[in-house]
Amino acid sequence: MAQAVVTIAGRTYRMACEEGEEAHIEGLAQTVQAKIDELRGAFGEIGDQRIVMMAAITLADELFVARKQAAEAREAVETARAEVETAQLRRQEQAEWAAKMLDKATARVAAAIKALNQS
Repeated sequence: MAQAVVTIAGRTYRMACEEGEEAHIEGLAQTVQAKIDELRGAFGEIGDQRIVMMAAITLADELFVARKQAAEAREAVETARAEVETAQLRRQEQAEWAAKMLDKATARVAAAIKALNQS
């Protein structure tokens, strides 16, 4: 099993991961560190444990919002798909109705021509 070595809030951690996932784990750690740095800039030095917890909660909230937005987007896509299907059915029904009307009109014209030819 592979290991990624990351530093968060001045502490170094070895983390087990699958082969090839080291860079991904390191990138996630950089995201956490960036959030810590952002919060330190806003709140100053308030203790490592507290700032790490604030970063974790902030990142969890961002994830929550992103998941909610993704769910809303999926729902909007499903609604749009249903509307497209309904519109396609209506279009098909209208095309069938138009074809029937055209057939009836053709039959009337043919009957009129036949009547005129017999006169």
